[in-house]
Amino acid sequence: MDLKEIQNLIKFVANSGVAEVKLEMDDVKITIRTTLETNVTEATYVQQLPAQTALPQAVVPQQTAPVVVNVNTDTPAATEDSKYITIKSPIIGTFYRKPSPDKAVFTEVGSTIAKGDVLCVIEAMKLFNEIESEVSGKIVKILVDDMSPVEFDQPLFLVDPS
Repeated sequence: MDLKEIQNLIKFVANSGVAEVKLEMDDVKITIRTTLETNVTEATYVQQLPAQTALPQAVVPQQTAPVVVNVNTDTPAATEDSKYITIKSPIIGTFYRKPSPDKAVFTEVGSTIAKGDVLCVIEAMKLFNEIESEVSGKIVKILVDDMSPVEFDQPLFLVDPS
């Protein structure tokens, strides 16, 4: 079982609502526990292999800068959006438009933003990561609903740089 399969298993268990899953194969024993009330997943990996073989280590990235990519597709419907810059999620987590439930949203459609402005917050493993704009412009579209799960590299905002 490789690292990618283990990561997919962790995601599946976290989204399924199951409290604990144990998987035992020939040389691998995995236990994944989730705390249902806080939706936190902790994983324990135990692999019994010969001493010369090492267990691959998972690397969890810390807060990263947003990935900004131009939308370049050849479909007629997307040509209209091709002049916009897409701001994508740099991490997996939960998307929030507000810093807290009683505060105002960071940005709205039609808002003018500058480089370095906070656009949203993504919660990952109980850490709230502020996502800052790397471009200046006007928010054309917000592509994700508040409090929705987002994947790595998922488009969040469309920005008109002009």
